[in-house]
Amino acid sequence: MFKFKSLFLLLIIATLCFQCKSPNSSVETKIDKLISEMTIEEKIGQMNQLTGLGLNDDMKAQIKNGTVGSILNEVDVNIVNELQRIAVEESRLGIPLIFGRDVIHGYKTIFPIPLGQAASWNPKVAEIGARIAAQEASSVGIRWTFAPMVDVTRDPRWGRIAESCGEDPYLTSIMGAAMVKGFQGDKMSDASSIAACAKHFAGYGAAEAGKDYNTTWIPEMLLRDVFLPPFKAAVDAGAASFMCSFNDINGVPSSANKHLNVDILRNEWKYDGLLVSDWGSIEQIEDHGAAENLKEAAEKAITAGVDMDMMGFAYNYHLKELVNSGKVSEDLVDNAVRNILRIKFRLGLFENPYTKVQKDAFYKPEALEAAKNAAIESAVLLKNNSLLPIDKKFKTIAVVGPLADAALEQFGTWSFDAEPAHAITPLAAIKQMYGKEYKIIAEPGLVFSRDSNATGITKAVAAARKADVVLVFAGEEAILSGEAHCRADISLPGLQNQLIAELKKTGKPIVLVVMAGRPLTIEKQISESDAVLYAFHGGTMAGPALADLIFGKAVPSGKLPVTFPRMVGQIPVYYAHKNTGRPGTNFVTIDKIPIGVFQTSLGNTSFHLDAGDKPMYPFGFGLSYTTFSYSKVKLSAKKMDAKAKITAECTITNTGKMEAKEIVQLYVRDVAASLARPIRELKGFEKITLKAGESKTVKFEIAADQIGFWNLENKYITEPGEFRVWISKDSQSGEPVSFRLE
Repeated sequence: MFKFKSLFLLLIIATLCFQCKSPNSSVETKIDKLISEMTIEEKIGQMNQLTGLGLNDDMKAQIKNGTVGSILNEVDVNIVNELQRIAVEESRLGIPLIFGRDVIHGYKTIFPIPLGQAASWNPKVAEIGARIAAQEASSVGIRWTFAPMVDVTRDPRWGRIAESCGEDPYLTSIMGAAMVKGFQGDKMSDASSIAACAKHFAGYGAAEAGKDYNTTWIPEMLLRDVFLPPFKAAVDAGAASFMCSFNDINGVPSSANKHLNVDILRNEWKYDGLLVSDWGSIEQIEDHGAAENLKEAAEKAITAGVDMDMMGFAYNYHLKELVNSGKVSEDLVDNAVRNILRIKFRLGLFENPYTKVQKDAFYKPEALEAAKNAAIESAVLLKNNSLLPIDKKFKTIAVVGPLADAALEQFGTWSFDAEPAHAITPLAAIKQMYGKEYKIIAEPGLVFSRDSNATGITKAVAAARKADVVLVFAGEEAILSGEAHCRADISLPGLQNQLIAELKKTGKPIVLVVMAGRPLTIEKQISESDAVLYAFHGGTMAGPALADLIFGKAVPSGKLPVTFPRMVGQIPVYYAHKNTGRPGTNFVTIDKIPIGVFQTSLGNTSFHLDAGDKPMYPFGFGLSYTTFSYSKVKLSAKKMDAKAKITAECTITNTGKMEAKEIVQLYVRDVAASLARPIRELKGFEKITLKAGESKTVKFEIAADQIGFWNLENKYITEPGEFRVWISKDSQSGEPVSFRLE
């Protein structure tokens, strides 16, 4: 009897698959047919996502009964296939499961954290990283990842800045779209593709005080100007799914936000993908104080268009009752199920539900090489007093610091499946690659980044005294950034500042390499170092990448995707701010104020007495081992109308002695508008490679629809007037030219 039923169900699936290929039968028709055959319990089952429990009897029973549609965190391919078999062969309708996992910046081969990848300003780095992650993850049955995170954030205290692409909506849009393309490949139904999920919709990066899950207050025009563009770019890139954010916006939790999820995402953007809650975020509507109980939370979430409940049980417990009572239309349930089935069809799960067991799916040579290249391009040179690359004249090198040989920590946050045994640390790489050319003395000084035991510092200082140059690998352990890992003090933790100060006293040249999940306030430590390389958390191949950079086999090309503050009290500090009526000028810092001076003698302009009005490093900043000159920007016209385009061009010359890459950035300012506009906005960039002495002219087109904004009536407008244009090395440099929009 069992065999007959299995064969019968397989024939049904085969028929559906044949229909998938039939030009006379669309996927939507098949979805509607399936929905018409489903009970309310089976519909709600498709909307239920549970975390994996292996081959737990209760899980198997739920799958057989059709009361679960998706499973998280199951990574044993044999278990995945068995659970899928139960869904396909033993459930009444044979609807396959979709297995999800947080594969954020690599599955086994770990790439730099997304903030690091954004520092490459190279969408190919993001796309290739996501493609390799998809290939590795899909080999164990994972067909859905909860990435990319395209939250724009301007607060480095927030732990999840590590998972973001930084502070700028344009850069985030470009990098996020590249990740979507990488995860989903050329064809989503390909066995090596996984569905992307743009998260967290929306405004999560604006959490007050940089504290995770916290409230946000975002005017609609700011939401549309800054926080929504990367999500619209994800829609345009074909992202298969979206995820709600944990936060409320203006008092409305995102999982209950009909304006956000229905009015904008569905109706305005015409999105037909799947919208999933974040883990338990539907039940947390009650915790926000926006629902009296779980039943009301379920009602608000389904009304707000949330298709799938991730580990919240609100739909399981209450949705049937809400439908039967008439409080929720079954049409809303059908629409949610339709979105869920659609992604399963698009992934080809009805046709190919099982995962083929593979050998040697991980750590392929080409994957490791790509991860190394990503780590090279993600590193940003912040300072260099002609110390880097390391000169052959040095014979003995001291390698110190808690991050020099910490395999686990170099992965960074969201690396659930990483294996430290496969990571190559900076110390291991330096010994392996340069141990025959230099004498390497290794003395960490501190055991881990938060270490408050000063015993080892004495040994590290002694090692430094014996060396010609000191490489200090400092920063944060992986656990100090990521979800719910927010910091009020973003300086180097533990006794790392003391370690660097003591090393400075030796008089030996110091190279500071920072491996962290966020910008850190390290102004003093930078002043104590001769060269500073900011490497973020670089992943599996961080060690070889940093060795290549330190010894000159590779040239740094990264630029900051986020502003680096001098001190935490400057936050929020970001480049695209608006002018005040009294922009900061004539700074008199707190230590220079004469005693008894008159109240207005400091000029009464906008700045901090103890920090001025400038950050430590601006957005877009990054040095190289060579130098680049920029010619004056030329415009193709001084005037243009709303239907035309104008071209801005600049010639960049490598004025140094080695080949290198430069990231050329285009900024625009609307000088006078009906609403005050930012002093600069990134509108384009290009990463170019120039040989020593070589020049290249870089051209950017500017169209009227690129330089508009959302007004108080929630309309996107472009107003006539003067616009300034910069083509520059970063967000603070360069000389502008102007044109008028008529």
